[in-house]
Amino acid sequence: MPTEHAPAGLPVLARRLVRTTFGVRATEPQPLAAGAWSQAFELTIDGVEAVLRIGAHGMDFAKDEIAARFAGPHLPVPPVLARGMVDNWQYAISTRAHGTGFDDLSTADVALTLPSLLTALDAIGRIDLAGTAGYGIWTPDGRAPYDSWVDALLAIGTETARVPGWRAALADSEIGLGPVEAGLAALATLGPYLPNERRMIHGDLLSRNVLAAGGTVTAVLDWGNALYGDHLYDAAWLIYWWPWYPQWRTIDIHAELLADWHATGPLPTHLRERLHAYLIHFGLDAIAYCTYQHRWDEVRHNADTVVALTNSAPGEIELNRPMIEPS
Repeated sequence: MPTEHAPAGLPVLARRLVRTTFGVRATEPQPLAAGAWSQAFELTIDGVEAVLRIGAHGMDFAKDEIAARFAGPHLPVPPVLARGMVDNWQYAISTRAHGTGFDDLSTADVALTLPSLLTALDAIGRIDLAGTAGYGIWTPDGRAPYDSWVDALLAIGTETARVPGWRAALADSEIGLGPVEAGLAALATLGPYLPNERRMIHGDLLSRNVLAAGGTVTAVLDWGNALYGDHLYDAAWLIYWWPWYPQWRTIDIHAELLADWHATGPLPTHLRERLHAYLIHFGLDAIAYCTYQHRWDEVRHNADTVVALTNSAPGEIELNRPMIEPS
């Protein structure tokens, strides 16, 4: 891992990188956005609009480069022009895509854009996975670490290098590991209903990783969490996180997804059980990440959600809007 820079450090590093690499061919990079794992800057190189990202995890940028190979009319992914390392930090330069983050769209614009987003999800699920292997989050060599989809899901109960120490921290909290153990047990029970098909999954929709303009998706960004498994996982992601956007409460995302599935083919088998399993998985993932971040109000909310899901039959409850907004 790189040595931590102060918040002001990465802009300084970005300017030095651009000046050293491109000289007068590039404009000075200006801060554009910051996410959990990287910071982005806007600039032009030889008159072409570009985005420079700097972060600790070069594998994410490598996966973005691979995902761009699958881009098409219904799945816009900006090409990565260059990748490298500077002062032990990873960087990538991509062509710039324009649009508003899906998270920031009004209710009317979400309703207008949703068909394009669902078409993009379908395009993601149709990506050819020939030459790849395994289930779960894949690496740039096309390999994922698990032999089955169920194994990949159950691995959420273990720690990773990106989210270390969460189990001990949660065990020491007033919440405890009970919700996690209950969620894992419920996931195992639902395992027989889950398919062993291997499809591409983006795995991190929302969080401004989808840009849109004029009712059309203009970019699908940040493929660092992309994985192989059941293509319904991305749809379930929307269902789980939709209530966190109160401005969208008049749009029934579950009904919209059902209408899309009916329109594009037969309804997926064991639909309720599959969605229920993935909702539990998202809750467990959020518990781990928010514990790592010490965001205890969100830990509590997601733990309560997991417990409610484990105590209900598939499709029996509707997720409620959280009491707090995610930071």
